[in-house]
Amino acid sequence: MILLGAPLGNPEDASPRLRETLATADVVAAEDTRRLGRLAQHLGVEIKGRLVSYFEGNEERRTPELADLLAEGLTIAVVTDGGMPSVSDPGFRLVRAAIARGVPVTAAPGPSAVVTALAVSGLPCDRFCFEGFPPRRPGERRAYFAALAAEPRTLVFFESPHRIADTLQDLALAFGEDRPAALCRELTKTYEEIRRGTLASLAADAESARGEITLVVAGAPAAAAERPSDAELAAEVAALVAAGVDRKAATLEVAKRHALAKRDVYAAVIAHK
Repeated sequence: MILLGAPLGNPEDASPRLRETLATADVVAAEDTRRLGRLAQHLGVEIKGRLVSYFEGNEERRTPELADLLAEGLTIAVVTDGGMPSVSDPGFRLVRAAIARGVPVTAAPGPSAVVTALAVSGLPCDRFCFEGFPPRRPGERRAYFAALAAEPRTLVFFESPHRIADTLQDLALAFGEDRPAALCRELTKTYEEIRRGTLASLAADAESARGEITLVVAGAPAAAAERPSDAELAAEVAALVAAGVDRKAATLEVAKRHALAKRDVYAAVIAHK
């Protein structure tokens, strides 16, 4: 099984190995078969293997079918609309299924919106964490950001155009309006745009942001990264529980995050129930 890093927008970013794999794989599982067809045509690649759709809507159902084909010895290439499969895109379930069956999993590395946005943001790149898409519901999203407010590493998020304004407003509320950030839209495409500023300034102009968005936010200043208050610790645990994490595991995660004893975090949760 081979995970293919697909171009984010500019087809010339396709690697020679991606071209070769598309042409030789027994099965190509694509997030969007029509989009892949256009890419293959541009690259002059003929996909001779079986082409199947593999996207969020059918990933759970199709994974067992593809896993059976892997077990039979077929080579399956997984490709998304852009970037690496499994990273906020289809692929994770099939990777787990392949590993469980003892099938080798490899990748043809390629473009990544995460590291591309990070590199051009002008924000610290030595330590960062990728958070994917924030929760869609306003209450969950605010609790989620409150739990990240003291994170010292640079943060990278994905967000959709119709939620970016609310997300930036909630970030400014949780992190402070002056926190530096970069809004990266349509990376490597014709209308690529990088907006740099504070969370407040980006929020003020967010309604005009269209296309695929990657948001990079500076980590908390050193003073803000000190031990959180008990209320903040309790909020972090609550955010993880709201996201589906077991309370005991959430308490342990928050303790590790801040190098604290688990009993201290537990006490904070009890005190702010």
